[in-house]
Amino acid sequence: MIAFVSGPVAALAPTLAVIEVGGVGMAVQCTPNTVSGLRIGEQARLATSLVVREDSLTLYGFADDDERQVFELLQTASGVGPRLAQAMLGVHSPDALRTAVSTGDEKALMAVPGIGKKGAQKLLLELKDKLGTPLGTSGLVGAQRAVASGPAPWSEQLSAALIGLGYASREADEAVSAVAPQAEAAIAAGGSAPVPQLLRAALQSLNRAR
Repeated sequence: MIAFVSGPVAALAPTLAVIEVGGVGMAVQCTPNTVSGLRIGEQARLATSLVVREDSLTLYGFADDDERQVFELLQTASGVGPRLAQAMLGVHSPDALRTAVSTGDEKALMAVPGIGKKGAQKLLLELKDKLGTPLGTSGLVGAQRAVASGPAPWSEQLSAALIGLGYASREADEAVSAVAPQAEAAIAAGGSAPVPQLLRAALQSLNRAR
């Protein structure tokens, strides 16, 4: 297993980072939040989990070991593969997921693309004794913000991700404004702003503007 990769960041995309390791570019699948903390040309260290399939080898990267551990634990639930596990971590921090599971918060899980009400109920049952208790108060705060907050948290995440991809602050602000109605509609529906989808929409708006 590849436990981590360390080296200069060679390239970035919304959900991908290429880390140069010994002259080889390692493509690592990451959440937008993780990508937003990276800068091209700067040194980075990502905890990783290698997913082996018959026709592919995919390396998933995380900001720290705790995030990787939760990623792997999520996949012990039936129906949860690496992509859905990563999507869950793209919406919620590890502690926010622990809080959601320990409190039976269906809405928090339903905020993740691909998880409906029945799926959320099933996950709450299967993960109840697996994720453990939150490591700190940030888990509760993160869960509350993800489910019921106003636009500030998602907009900050989105802006940081765009700036991390090389866009100017002005461009990032314009893109955030462009997708604000989509985010507000999701919040009004009782969920949270889906940052990965908003990032893709923001990138599309920036490409059209250029």
